[in-house]
Amino acid sequence: YRGYDSAGIAVQSENQLHVAKTRGRIEDLQKICRVSPLTGTLGIGHTRWATHGEPSEVNAHPHMSSDNSVILVHNGIIENYAELREMLAKQGYTVKSQTDTEVASNLVAYYYNASHDSLKAISESMLRIRGSFAFAILFNDIKVAIYVARKDSPLIVGIGEDGYFAASD
Repeated sequence: YRGYDSAGIAVQSENQLHVAKTRGRIEDLQKICRVSPLTGTLGIGHTRWATHGEPSEVNAHPHMSSDNSVILVHNGIIENYAELREMLAKQGYTVKSQTDTEVASNLVAYYYNASHDSLKAISESMLRIRGSFAFAILFNDIKVAIYVARKDSPLIVGIGEDGYFAASD
């Protein structure tokens, strides 16, 4: 165990998704958020332990699809990310990071743009992805839901006095 190398958060307001991420620990992200607070009603966050790509801000989660329709955090590993990245590039999707996670956000967006059905898009994506993973997903045009999904990685969902929570570790 070598610790986390980056942290990020995405918060959804009525008008847009707000993202803050940084190389380093949660304390570094907290400093950024104190200077530029993120407001909204839904949020996903992630502390990253790099498996694909160097520790950097561009490789930090959350990752937005290239068309800005989907934002996603991910715990696990996507074994066929290079194959999926190539397929998505042929469809016009671009990936800025070195991560398997950004490929996943674009794959969900690809299926969402085809069907405009969030559950179908997530299901189709999960059928294509090989590996072990847990996702938390926000859709830019769905302002009332966070979607979570898992395959072989841990995921717990809880209900608290302040709302619903999901975690994977």
